Formats: sequence, structure tokens, C-alpha cells
Amino acid sequence: MGYFQRINFVNCCLNMPSSSPIDKYMSYYESRTFSFGPWSITKAVKYLLIANVGIFVLEYLWGYELIQLFGLTPALVKKGFIWQPVTYMFLHGGLFHILFNMFALWMFGCEIERTWGTKEFVKYYFLTGIGAGLITFVLSFNSHVPTIGASGAIFGILVAFAVMFPDRLIYLYFLFPIKAKYLVIFFAVIEFLASFRHTSDGIGHFAHLGGMIIGYLYIKTDLRIPASLRMSRYVSQFRNLRHARRMKAFNKKMEEKQRLMERVDQILDKINQVGYDNLTKEEKKILEQASQILSQYSENR
Repeated sequence: MGYFQRINFVNCCLNMPSSSPIDKYMSYYESRTFSFGPWSITKAVKYLLIANVGIFVLEYLWGYELIQLFGLTPALVKKGFIWQPVTYMFLHGGLFHILFNMFALWMFGCEIERTWGTKEFVKYYFLTGIGAGLITFVLSFNSHVPTIGASGAIFGILVAFAVMFPDRLIYLYFLFPIKAKYLVIFFAVIEFLASFRHTSDGIGHFAHLGGMIIGYLYIKTDLRIPASLRMSRYVSQFRNLRHARRMKAFNKKMEEKQRLMERVDQILDKINQVGYDNLTKEEKKILEQASQILSQYSENR
């Protein structure tokens, strides 16, 4: 393969359209077979488990004041407790509550983190959890009842798992096999009906629904920032345009150099036949230009 053929090959490779993150994920899912049950814990899931269990122990040591201070109470958020839509995710109302959430985080979260990567998984976890908290705040604006638990983020993870692995069998209560997509629909219906009941059990039904809705929209629409508003999109377009211009100028310069050297070869052949003195002024000028170019090339090396 010649020099210019190699340049054209590289240009073709650089100009090939790349697939979106979702396309890459789906092609990855289709090309691999996973065994259900993440026996090795991934990095982000491990630290989330440690944080949730550690804070659960602090709840017993500190008491209900911890829930009042860091649980999501809409009436207190209005008074300036703006950290609560984040901190409520790490509090739980009892042993069964934290066991279910942490088991779901371990069972479904590890596989998602392996596929997406730690950074994207952590972003999704907090996006669904905080988003669910904000939805709870808006829909129960004057409530004095604290909402606690990571369930908003956990239900977001369930949705992500169902969207990516819709036909994966999950054993409900370890006995009844049900496809992931149907299990999530079942949970969604339960939470939708439960959200109409105004109870003081601290269970965040709005948070559950919010986490599921935000997670679904994020996965299905690749909802980072709308494509038309992404600054990175314009930066990427500018870089591609600048690169294209540079490559065009480079190719043009190399083609001119190639033509010049071909002409020099012809002139050298003529010198061998008739001598330098019989060259035309134009041919001598071409040799001078070639000499200057070769000198510059030698200096740059």
C-alpha cells in the first residue's frame, strides 16, 4: 500500500460514523452470555453497600434524630434542608427494608455496572435516586412525614435491568420464575396504586415511581442532555471540521510535493541526456524549489 493510499485509508477510518452508547451496550449484550448472579462485587456497588449498611448502624446508635435531620421531609426542605433529597437515599426504616434494597443493588447493580462502567453506573444511580426524591418533594409539598430509603435508585436499577435484559428470568421469592420486564411492570402497578394512599409508613411510593420513570426515560432516550443542547456536540463538530480542513490541506500539500518530485525526476533524466546548461528557466526554477523543500525537510527531521 502506497503512502497516499495509507493516508486515504486513515481518513476513511476517521470519518466512519460511530455508534451511540446505547447501540454499543446493546451489541455488547447480544454478543455475550451472562450467568445470573454477580458473585464478584463491582467497585461502586461495594462502596454503596458499605455506605448504606454503615449509616443503617448509625441510625440505631443515633436514633430517630438522624432520620429527622437527613430523611426527606418536604416541609423541612422548604425551610432550607436542601441536602435531604440526597441524604434520604442512605437511610432505611428497618432490617427488611435495607436487606431488600441491598440485595437488589447487589443482584442487578453489579451486572449493570460491568456493562456501563463505574462512572456511568454511579451517575445513573444518583440521577434516579435524587430525581425520585425531587418528585416526592413536589408531589407531597407540605408533608411532614420523612421519606427514607434507596428505593428510588433501586427501582431505577430494576428498570435498567429490565430494559437491557427483558427476557431474563428472575425467581420471585426464589420460587416463581418471571421475566424481568413483567416483574418491573408488576412493581410499577403496585407502586402506582399505593401512591394514592396517604400513609405515614415512610415508604416512598412516589420515590419508587419517580425512580422508575426517570430511569426508563434515561435509558430509552439516552437522556444525558438533549443532543441539540450539548456543548460537547458543538465542540466535537468544530474539532471534526478543523481536522477535516487540516487533512485536506495536508493532502493537497503532499500531492503538490509528489507532482513536484515527479517533475524533478523528469528534469534529472533530461540532465543526464543533454546536461544542466540545456535546461529551460522554468526547469531550473523547479529544481531550486525542490532543493529548498528538501532542505526544509532535512532541518525539520
